[in-house]
Amino acid sequence: MLSVVIVNYNVKYYLEQCLESVRRASQGLQVEVFVVDNLSTDGSVPYLRERFPEVTFIENNENVGFARANNQAIRQSRGEYVLLLNPDTILCEDTLRRFVDFMDAHPEAGAAGAYMLHADGTFAPESRRGLPTPFVAFCKMSGLTRLFPKSRLFGRYYMGYLDVNEVNRIEAISGACMMLRREALDRVGLLDEDFFMYGEDIDLSYRILQGGYHNYFLPVRMLHYKGESTVKNSYRYVYTFYQAMRLFFRKHYSHYSWVISLPINLAIWASSFMTYVANRLRYRKKRRGTSLSLNALVIGQHPMLAEVRELLEKHHPEGNHRFVEASGAVASDGHLVAGVDLTAYDTVVYDVGCYSYGDILRLLEQTPGNVLRLGTYSTSTKVLITDRKVYK
Repeated sequence: MLSVVIVNYNVKYYLEQCLESVRRASQGLQVEVFVVDNLSTDGSVPYLRERFPEVTFIENNENVGFARANNQAIRQSRGEYVLLLNPDTILCEDTLRRFVDFMDAHPEAGAAGAYMLHADGTFAPESRRGLPTPFVAFCKMSGLTRLFPKSRLFGRYYMGYLDVNEVNRIEAISGACMMLRREALDRVGLLDEDFFMYGEDIDLSYRILQGGYHNYFLPVRMLHYKGESTVKNSYRYVYTFYQAMRLFFRKHYSHYSWVISLPINLAIWASSFMTYVANRLRYRKKRRGTSLSLNALVIGQHPMLAEVRELLEKHHPEGNHRFVEASGAVASDGHLVAGVDLTAYDTVVYDVGCYSYGDILRLLEQTPGNVLRLGTYSTSTKVLITDRKVYK
């Protein structure tokens, strides 16, 4: 059995889509699904409980953080494997099967992570990471990792020297999609609840390695909107993220002298300040500029096309929109069909009733120049989801 654990906080429509993708990916497998809600105020639990009766919901009366919430469900779960999954993700229909097959065939694997795509189809570098040793952390925060991403010396934080289309042993796996072996958890323990949010996945990855297991990167595609469950321009996000880095450093590298720890801590605080300022500037630019506009290429069947047309006329009447009647069965190339000028649009919206999630992500990844961001629409939910906004 596989246990899927998702922690939710005020992202019910993204979580709804995530659960639908998990439902599709569970076909032919024995899967139990847990959603731990950290006191959402958007009505997530009553809304989703009716739509997903097979899911076990755990409702907290306070926001207990990511690590503690996951542990609540893990302790109730019964699976040989546990998949930690963010609510703002989409799985392909074969994702769970490929994960389980790999773990079955590799008993030395304590954990495995996936090939995560951003909403524009580009590879998310945090899909595979090295442990943030003092030197690796210095390279990351000093900018050396960004300057030499494929260097084995300076680029270890994101392991950019590894082939993204091959299975590789790595050191740290993202908690956005983290397949864990129950036996490994029993040996090394659950997530460290001293980490409120961020860092707990790196800490657990480190302890799995210390426990004698290996961590793997699998070229199994999935999408991570990355950030819909957090507010990344806020000071709280930046502070929490860099506090997690400090906690990890204190926990595992406290034996280093203050000569090394002092510059690391100073670099963390400097990076947190610079990240916060940069995020605020990007946020203000978004608010002032045209980045919130939408020019959509919509692909699907009637009535989806009619319903999305109505939504776009309501929210983006000024946009340049095109509606194409198609389905995965008769137009498997989707928006990549010859003759479509993709540069005229910034978003492609797919009818998820006519195209599989796997096909949608495959087409998105193959888009020349990654000029389009993904939108999805379901005639059952009447919700249009993009990485920037939900329309209903």
